[in-house]
Amino acid sequence: MTTTPAPATGATFAEPGATPLALLLLGREADTASERGVDCPGELPAASDPDLVARAAAAKAKLGDKVFILGHHYQRDEVIQFADVTGDSFKLARDAAARPEAEYIVFCGVHFMAESADILTTSRQQVVLPDLAAGCSMADMATAEQVAECWDQLVDAGVADAVVPVAYMNSSADIKAFTGRHGGTICTSSNAKRALEWAFEQGEKVLFLPDQHLGRNTAVREMGLSLDDCVVYNPHKPNGGLTAQQLRDAKMILWRGHCSVHGRFSVDAVAEVRERIPGVTVLVHPECKHEVVEAADMVGSTEYIIKALDAAEPGSKWAIGTELNLVRRLAKAHPDKEVVFLDRTVCFCSTMNRIDLPHLVWALESLADGRVPNVITVDPDTEKYAKAALDQMLALP
Repeated sequence: MTTTPAPATGATFAEPGATPLALLLLGREADTASERGVDCPGELPAASDPDLVARAAAAKAKLGDKVFILGHHYQRDEVIQFADVTGDSFKLARDAAARPEAEYIVFCGVHFMAESADILTTSRQQVVLPDLAAGCSMADMATAEQVAECWDQLVDAGVADAVVPVAYMNSSADIKAFTGRHGGTICTSSNAKRALEWAFEQGEKVLFLPDQHLGRNTAVREMGLSLDDCVVYNPHKPNGGLTAQQLRDAKMILWRGHCSVHGRFSVDAVAEVRERIPGVTVLVHPECKHEVVEAADMVGSTEYIIKALDAAEPGSKWAIGTELNLVRRLAKAHPDKEVVFLDRTVCFCSTMNRIDLPHLVWALESLADGRVPNVITVDPDTEKYAKAALDQMLALP
């Protein structure tokens, strides 16, 4: 472990140690076991090219108002420096929709985010993902076929009419469309409680997908349901691993999905950081496991985490349980506070990190030369129902 001194105040940011398990290879190759694994055509600039920053700036300047670059909070700083706006996935999609004059939306995020941007932008705009292999393992844990089979199980159990689907923003366009077709809504980690309250006004049960942890934490911690009210549907087991009676008794039917980053944090990590840094405040994302959320001091979305650090007292100590790029950026932005990563091992979002400076330069230079690479397009029928679910979220009181 290395420690980088912070300016003047003496606060430090401790870099997590690298382990073979945690350090996935980044670049052009794909993790075919879990991600989309689509290679990008064309030649990327070498990662060591010393002129990458200048080339990105020149291509962006040449494109002018024709291009609008979105940077998710989990992106590397080398990419974030070229973003016109930063934020979480839904904020960025809405920002893109608010810029109809931009012909090209370059989304520095992952695949499902670019799909949402395509759904919310106009037909004359094209959404570009600099690396098509930037998928999301959580979103990939629920396919349209699997969710349709789950719904058949609910029909067979006689409860489908009482179930309202709620899909997390971190899901594919197909899953959002399924949700729209069945009268449900989308939610973010910021408004999950509001979405569940609405859903329970419409029906007796909720099918929450694809992140079981956000669904469980919201239902139990914020809405007063019990852990016994929740069951987990496992798409890799016959009938989801559940009996018809379990489906009838449950109030929350949680899809067996999770975030590979937030799922790494443990109760042991919370105990270790408390022992190592007396007086530390542990702040975690609600995608963490229930026991981790219970052991933390504060729980909230990415935007909540950022605002909490902005409002924190100078000299305060924080252990943050979310993606490492964001934690590093928060530590840099708050040198008057001690900000550490909750886990001792590296925990980047490996697919988010695929959008590196060489991919961004390649995408921008391609656009500047009149070629439009890696366009993300959602078919009209899927877009119609996915947008219905997104519109329902926007209409939530």
